[in-house]
Amino acid sequence: MSGKVAQSLEEACDAFVTWLDRRVVAAGRGDGLDRLDVAPSETFWLGRLGCEDEVRKGTNDDRAERLDPCAIGIRFRPAEAPPWSMTVTVRARAWVKDPKDGPDPDRRWWRTGPVAEKISVVTGAEGGTFGAEQLRDAFAAVGAPGRRAEVRIDVEDWHQDPELVVQLVNTSPEKSRDRTDSHLYETQLEVAGLRTTPFQLEALPDSFRHDRDVPAYGLNVGVEVPAPGVFRSSDTTTVQTVRPDYWNSSRPEPTLSFERLAADPVPELTALVDALEAYDQAHWSGSALATREAVEGWTPGMRAAADEAAVEVFAELDRLQTGLQLLATNRHIRQSFQLMNQAIGWSAQGRGYDAWRPFQVGFLLSAIRFLAEPAEDTKFVDTVWFATGGGKTETYLGLLLTTAFFDRLTGKRTGVTAWSRFPLRLLSLQQTQRFADVLAGAELVRRDAVARRVADVKGAPFSLGFLVGQAGTPNKIVPRPAGDEIGPDSPGIPDKYRVLLHCPFCRDESLRMKFDRQRWKLEHHCTNPRCPWRRGALPVYVVDQEIFRFLPTVVVGTLDKTASIGLQQAMRGLVGPPLKVCSVDWHGFTYATRAKAPNGCLVPSCQGALQSLPMPADRFAPSLRLQDELHLLRDSLGAVDSHYESLLDYLQQELSGNRAKIVAGSATLIGYDRQVKVLYRREGRVFPQPGPRSGESFWTVRKSDKLRRFVAVAPRGVTVEHVSDRTLDALQRSVRRLADAPSAVCTEAGIDPRHVDALLSLYGTNVVYGSTLHDVEAAGRSLGSNSTVDGINVEQLTGQTDFDEVRDILERLEKPEEEFSDRIHVLAASSMLSHGVDIDRLNTMVMLGLPLTTAEFIQTTARVGRRHPGLVYVLHKIGRERDAQTFRHFDKYVRQGDRFVDAIPITRRSRRVLALTLPGLVSARTLMVHEPASRQQLSNPAKLHQYLRDVDLTPDVEAAAVAELLGLDGPEDSLHRQQIVEWVREWFAGLADPTTTARFISEIGHPSPMRSLRDVEAQAPIHD
Repeated sequence: MSGKVAQSLEEACDAFVTWLDRRVVAAGRGDGLDRLDVAPSETFWLGRLGCEDEVRKGTNDDRAERLDPCAIGIRFRPAEAPPWSMTVTVRARAWVKDPKDGPDPDRRWWRTGPVAEKISVVTGAEGGTFGAEQLRDAFAAVGAPGRRAEVRIDVEDWHQDPELVVQLVNTSPEKSRDRTDSHLYETQLEVAGLRTTPFQLEALPDSFRHDRDVPAYGLNVGVEVPAPGVFRSSDTTTVQTVRPDYWNSSRPEPTLSFERLAADPVPELTALVDALEAYDQAHWSGSALATREAVEGWTPGMRAAADEAAVEVFAELDRLQTGLQLLATNRHIRQSFQLMNQAIGWSAQGRGYDAWRPFQVGFLLSAIRFLAEPAEDTKFVDTVWFATGGGKTETYLGLLLTTAFFDRLTGKRTGVTAWSRFPLRLLSLQQTQRFADVLAGAELVRRDAVARRVADVKGAPFSLGFLVGQAGTPNKIVPRPAGDEIGPDSPGIPDKYRVLLHCPFCRDESLRMKFDRQRWKLEHHCTNPRCPWRRGALPVYVVDQEIFRFLPTVVVGTLDKTASIGLQQAMRGLVGPPLKVCSVDWHGFTYATRAKAPNGCLVPSCQGALQSLPMPADRFAPSLRLQDELHLLRDSLGAVDSHYESLLDYLQQELSGNRAKIVAGSATLIGYDRQVKVLYRREGRVFPQPGPRSGESFWTVRKSDKLRRFVAVAPRGVTVEHVSDRTLDALQRSVRRLADAPSAVCTEAGIDPRHVDALLSLYGTNVVYGSTLHDVEAAGRSLGSNSTVDGINVEQLTGQTDFDEVRDILERLEKPEEEFSDRIHVLAASSMLSHGVDIDRLNTMVMLGLPLTTAEFIQTTARVGRRHPGLVYVLHKIGRERDAQTFRHFDKYVRQGDRFVDAIPITRRSRRVLALTLPGLVSARTLMVHEPASRQQLSNPAKLHQYLRDVDLTPDVEAAAVAELLGLDGPEDSLHRQQIVEWVREWFAGLADPTTTARFISEIGHPSPMRSLRDVEAQAPIHD
């Protein structure tokens, strides 16, 4: 038997990605082609150079030159004074067109042999041109007489240090009758023998963590350094990232399995915290920083930044030590943590993992203090910051379950423990399923603990609410629907509103939807007879009014829905206690009386009596508000949300006497502290603190396993859309060649044939990503009409995609059809893909231009290569200045991406935003505070006006209350306070107007209360 080690799947994936990249680059350059039936200038987008006279004819526009350049070059900073000597190697080819009676009339274009000339250069401070005759003769020798080029050296002495620009310029004459293409192709420039010093990346400040050195800059190209002192142009810039390891200590890694921590968490977590303390002392103590300062030549500013970071690092260590002490001494917290680990362990079965990553447990330890000291700890917003794909979602799910068990152990038998919101128009079904799965595990653990009497966690089953509004699920179901209302027999009911991909208790996909008229519930049912649930409908609520009736343990939804608190009195159940309980079985909690709900019960035509709440009113308020993708709460959305966050805090304090703990997840760190202060009027904390060096901390260190290969492309002479089509075409042709000729491809790519089927599955679906809906739709249409590959199945995943279609697409991606020809081959996606869509089969992406923000770039590209090596083509819209600058330093952009993220633009002091939010704030106070106090129905303007007169509530008092809840109490807020006073006075006048035709208080004043946090202004699409 041979001693050769079998190739692993990851090694095969890496080899296949390398082969795919070669094939795409070859398609862009024309490598390996000898004949063409179309002009090469209309086909190739890499390696080509237009002639100088044509490119510059009639324009001196740098943008135009970037679109179809006549030169490529490398910029250096020489280490020595002139004269400078170097060897410049030029490589290129040409394409020539035969006459009509040539040897191949159908393919008249033919590729010449290669030109590869070494040109010796010695130049002084004046620069010069070199090699023109040598290159002219070389082109003539390969069959392209008349093609010309030269090496041109420019010396720029106006910089702080002289800079040298070495260029290859196509000086061929313009095309004529006998010369039908003046371009040069497959061009490359190589410079050797010149001693240089690196540039310092201007886009980034000094940092004790990061390397800012750039060996050389490319002009219309990337730059590679294949050997010391050798610089070579590259048509694409390739950046290979690697996967992290999650332990970076010389000490043994503790066992952080769910099973071990469920049995006894203290010993293993003590070892974890002790290792962290040793690491922090070794890397962050004053002596450790002083040593680095001396060795690395830090500036005073860098040392000051390091000292500030050290303070935060040791504060983080203190929080973990406090959390560990609480686990050891607080019985309820320890038991909650143990039960949570049992639940997570159950939900993780069959998913390929059985333990926490150290940083995940570290966060849990740092955050659980809020259970013991909520009044003190809710002053802080804890943000989980980790590379996308590292496990942020599972981390705060662990905190959520710990809190849910703690609530039960301390007497909260029902009601909402956590309200989790996502800043998207359509919540990812995969995210919803994650929540459902862990809650199912928690419910089975809870049920078992009650049965065995090992923990007092009695109460309602742990359940999930899906709160996204009319775009995804019904606000309510009515017996006789009118207009856009939904009834039991409306089209698509009930299957249209299935939100689970599988049963969370047994993972069987055979779910059945049912509307139960007796209980007035839209239900998910598992049809597996062996399902451990065995209690009828699954504990999942997808209709808004059902969520208010049953107040599930966890509510997940879109951020937009928060605005409903100014319109819907039953939203009270998400910030405080409902009013009563209906006596009719399965009718649930009740709220304010209305014409269609005379007793406050939300079930149509209910005649039940009202009963007292089953537990103290102050226990109903949620313990947690979870905010995913915090970095997306920016601009007008962030400004509007900041007012509603203040409203939520105010209402919960008024109704329950406490505030929820806020935990957030974010892909970026820049400006998070200010953003948190604006959004929540609380202090921000981040976990984990960044390490002493880029990519390295106690919690993570780089390893050799490949993560993603990023390839930056600056298309020349053709549109980005053309390059996208051709790139996807090349990827699909390559994958299909693997299917049709596996032996040949395996030999070419160095792949073990036993991995062919896996590679077809992992790389057979390509994502094309557009920042705008226009880009996405155009990409889908264009590929269908321009592809040279037959039978490409294209699907779109955008905010416009129907809810049930999204579910079907995700199911097909997760579990592809047996036959390759039936599968989804290209997924054209918008930003909807960027958040919460985690599918291991998505491993290749084509990005149409840089997204508008670096945060979006980070989030989007993280959708591929989550488990296997990924390949991402970033097609720069090189005419745009930002794309051009990013292409220039693409390596740093990828490796230090978080440093390129702009600080979040957000303010809570926009008077325009205040004009929009004021109606909802006043309406919410009326519904949630005044109406319950009045013990009467105040939705009618006349009744509200009378009540306000009876209690002597004046406009100025109401305005002062609104200003206070918004925190607009400083001298800089005088105009905002006056704006509130003026609006509230007009609103009071509207209530008192005897001629008003308004039927409801929401119709008084202008504008009406917001229905969505995105109702800021009409959006107009803007395209390049």
